[in-house]
Amino acid sequence: MEFLLILLAVAAICGVLAGPALRRRRAGAAGPAADPGAVAASYGFLPPEQLDVRLPGPDPELLSAVEEARRTQDWKPAAELLSRTHDPEQRWQRVQTLAGAAVRELAEAPGTGGLWLRHWRVVAPEDAGGAAVQAEFLVQQALRDPSSQDYRMILEEARAVCAEAARLAPEDVVPLIVELGVARGAGVGEAEFQSVWERVVSRAPGHMGAHLSALRYWSAKWHGSREQADAFAQRAAAGAPKGSLLPALPLFAVHDHLPDVNVVQGLYRSEVITRAIEAAQYAVLHAPSDHPVLPHVRHLLVWFLVNAERYPEAVEQLRRVDGHIGAVPWSYAADPVAAYAAYRAAAMAGGESPGAANRWL
Repeated sequence: MEFLLILLAVAAICGVLAGPALRRRRAGAAGPAADPGAVAASYGFLPPEQLDVRLPGPDPELLSAVEEARRTQDWKPAAELLSRTHDPEQRWQRVQTLAGAAVRELAEAPGTGGLWLRHWRVVAPEDAGGAAVQAEFLVQQALRDPSSQDYRMILEEARAVCAEAARLAPEDVVPLIVELGVARGAGVGEAEFQSVWERVVSRAPGHMGAHLSALRYWSAKWHGSREQADAFAQRAAAGAPKGSLLPALPLFAVHDHLPDVNVVQGLYRSEVITRAIEAAQYAVLHAPSDHPVLPHVRHLLVWFLVNAERYPEAVEQLRRVDGHIGAVPWSYAADPVAAYAAYRAAAMAGGESPGAANRWL
């Protein structure tokens, strides 16, 4: 389908006519004119300083393991948690979070941060969970600075550790999903990427996390195009059974291809975006309430619903995710807490008076 190309063409044409109406609407551009925390508190939401950027939604066991590793450098709680995490979506989420925690610690304390992960791999080299976390850690570390002279070397190490993790746990799909990130970072050709992808879907055809990872490869920001990303998302959504989150995938494809600057007043209420929002709402409504990736969809819905000025619906989603903000689109912002708090305040203000919401964005 070519609807994203058409939508952006309309945006460019309207920009000539609507120059004075130019407004930034991306998450990173959000900047409240007043304290969003005060508005949030009046509705029972957490203040900005208590928002957790590590996870998109609650997972007390995982956060306990992350905090223990950071505080004492003890990797055993994380290893034990992964050893009994068998749901593929939850395992993917937990591996990502543990790896991300080690990446952040290393960034805060170069050379010493995240030592618990290194200890884990040295002391328990045959632990499949540790290998998967190390592979994801290496991918995230490489993608933090693609201009680094060590970029390719780190990705090759990640590829080797992925193979090791797959050997240690042949039925685990997570190492294959991590390998999708390696392939994207390395810029492999479409045939090679498709080969990895076919191995993933043969093992876990409806895995939402895997589809989100693959979608990035097909994005115009990486190695594909608007049309390829949209086609991939639409195929996945069309073949999804009831209860799957895959109908929400087109909303992620749309988000990846919106311009940084919006010059069309009604863009977020267009037919294209309305269809994507409603498909995501359908997925959220019918997915299991404890689906590990469900908060990711809810966070993106908040962003789109606020921009579409559908404030009560945004508030409904906020009530399900408030407190944890480690998800797109907030993770793309320079200050995720400020971006989320601004959109949250806009939803609150807009719910009472639509005109009042504009001052928060």
